[in-house]
Amino acid sequence: MNLVLLTFVLGLSVLGQSSPGQSATSPAPPPQTSSKSEAPAAPSIPVDEAGARKAKELLGEAIDALGGPAYLGVRTIEQTGRTYSFFHGRPTSNGVLYWRFIEYPDKERIEVTKERDVASVFVGNKGYEITYKGSREVDTKDLEDYLRRRRFALDTVLRNWVNDRSVALFYEGRALAGNTMADRVTLINSKDEAVTLFLDSETHLPLKKSITWRDPVDKQRNVEEESWDNYRLVGGVLTPYGFTRYYNGDMQTQRFVFTMSYNGELNPAMFDPNSGYNPNKPSGKH
Repeated sequence: MNLVLLTFVLGLSVLGQSSPGQSATSPAPPPQTSSKSEAPAAPSIPVDEAGARKAKELLGEAIDALGGPAYLGVRTIEQTGRTYSFFHGRPTSNGVLYWRFIEYPDKERIEVTKERDVASVFVGNKGYEITYKGSREVDTKDLEDYLRRRRFALDTVLRNWVNDRSVALFYEGRALAGNTMADRVTLINSKDEAVTLFLDSETHLPLKKSITWRDPVDKQRNVEEESWDNYRLVGGVLTPYGFTRYYNGDMQTQRFVFTMSYNGELNPAMFDPNSGYNPNKPSGKH
């Protein structure tokens, strides 16, 4: 099985550190005043500052809706489900069973096949493909794609970007996310990278995320979108059991979660590509 494709199929929905903080934007210049003698007008909040405050408020409501301290306190994740890949809008298979394990801030393992003998492991900024033949590093381009998705993952944005004082916040009004009215918030970091989140106007839960990036090789502008649905309460955290990714307007991946648990103890060997970890042996329990 092509493990590179597995990376694309599964993608990311949860990765990042959990550390609350504050965000700030640079204040706009004061409005021009008339040279005529007149009583000073009451001070008003510049439009961009008002938008930043609104965006900050909405992001806080989204974190609270997801579970607040319980959401921010997640250390590890164990997940099972089935994932589907698409090409030109058509599924390429009947779906693949997967087992997924995450340990913050930067460890992830994905296993596939009924025997769970094919895996992708990512630790820090390195990635490995593991089969019965052993392990090897993933191709450079595929690792770059993975790291980009991890950098822009929803939880990375909500846990890290929101707390970064160099990140600018913008409220961009309401828009439809599917058939649901959502508040649209854009965050731009110091590298001029932008993420737009669509938050349910009633529940404040994240519905969709959109990023735009330019390929360094062909210079093409690409748009990646992710959407979440079927939220369920797990360990105090509202968790999406449905995930869909679009790439330049075409559906690329769908994932359906079967089981999810948080903050269990994971075997450190599962993140070591050379450990010989076997999930089917008693010594490999996690």
